[in-house]
Amino acid sequence: MTDRRPVSTRSRRPSSTRSRRPGTAYERTGTVAGLTNVRTRLVGERQGVAAEAVVGAVRLWRTAWRSVARSWDAVSSVVTGLGWTVAVLTVVAVVVGYRFGLREVVVVGFAGILLVVVAAIALIGHSRLVIRMSPPARRVAVGDAAGVTVTAENPSRLPSVPVTVEVPVGSGLVDVAIPTIAPRTTFERAVPVPTVRRGVLDVGPVTGVRADPVGLVRREIVWTAREQVIVHPRTVAIPSTSTGLVRDLEGQATTDLSPADISFHAIREYMPGDDPRTVHWKSTAKTGALMVRQFEDTRRSHLVVALGLARSEFADDEEFELAVSAAASLGTRAIRDGREVTVVVSQRTPEFARRPVYAVHRLPTVTPTRLLDEFASVALADACLPVAEVARIVGSDTAGISVAFLVVGSAVELPALRLAATRFPIGVEVVAVVCEPESVPRFVRIPGLTVMTIGYLDDLRLALHRSAAV
Repeated sequence: MTDRRPVSTRSRRPSSTRSRRPGTAYERTGTVAGLTNVRTRLVGERQGVAAEAVVGAVRLWRTAWRSVARSWDAVSSVVTGLGWTVAVLTVVAVVVGYRFGLREVVVVGFAGILLVVVAAIALIGHSRLVIRMSPPARRVAVGDAAGVTVTAENPSRLPSVPVTVEVPVGSGLVDVAIPTIAPRTTFERAVPVPTVRRGVLDVGPVTGVRADPVGLVRREIVWTAREQVIVHPRTVAIPSTSTGLVRDLEGQATTDLSPADISFHAIREYMPGDDPRTVHWKSTAKTGALMVRQFEDTRRSHLVVALGLARSEFADDEEFELAVSAAASLGTRAIRDGREVTVVVSQRTPEFARRPVYAVHRLPTVTPTRLLDEFASVALADACLPVAEVARIVGSDTAGISVAFLVVGSAVELPALRLAATRFPIGVEVVAVVCEPESVPRFVRIPGLTVMTIGYLDDLRLALHRSAAV
């Protein structure tokens, strides 16, 4: 007979479980060997009421500290420098007055307390108004009208209280007083943007101001975003035919051959794809084979407009503004005519640089608007290259120059202009536009240089018409 023994149904525990012992790291609650946190740094591996009390006290301290920090940030954001001064003087007056029995000083302390209470009451509540600002014109010219409209709407069922909002415009600040607004009505106020001078102006954001009468506290609410207005220099319309110094019709011949142009080169046999209009019938009759005309490619004139920024070359700011307008007029006219144009201004040397910056800054000439955007931020500088050095850099770095306009101030003498003209390659027509406000326009032509003196921007158009007639 087979001996059958009952099989035990008791499961075996894994060896890892059997190897665990009480007190090992596997059975410690909240503690892993080699890992530390704030709790372990405070109480280590201790358990019990004392350890929990320490952890609870630290948590309470952190919560209280965060509350105090938030309260301090809220108070410091609304209390002005005058407010802190009054608060300190109030505390000192009360302590010193009661300590030494000085009634007058105590009265000063109570007066300070009264001011603090009034300032706190002034901050109670919030405005229900919805304030908006219409976006200004992105780009305007000097002298054009520009502005924004501040609109305040009261969507509530109760009349609003009068408030004052501030609108930063450039370096100035405009206060807009908003009176009491009836329920579900609006109030509008136009804020002008000054355009008497070119530049880039920041408009906004519209900020609501709530303050006490004395100025101890001040709370600001930002309602809108900041907008930007670019004030372009004033330009004058120059007809494309006025630049008689530029001979685009003839052009400058290149070594590239073309089937159609205005510079005749030679006659060759007809090839498939040639334009039938180029067939030369006399040669065809003589040779008996179809012959066509071949031309040389001509390239369009390359204009250069250079404006120096050295303060020593201009008598005053008004003269420099006239020069900027003249340079902008020449550059934008050339871009609209589809000419190849390069517009440069002298590079400014940093204040603490060891040596002068020998370079020029090229302005973008993709579109007239991009060029005028750059001219809006051009400014005079004390440390800049003179016009002769600007001409040297442009003449050596720019290929194919036909005409170069040097826009300068009245402080630049004729010898300096003649020196600047010699820095360009031979064959380049150099025109110096001397800006001297309210002067009589003059036109002088000397070998290698043409000097135009203008007193007003409109004189530039007349001077270019005169150069075309000469």
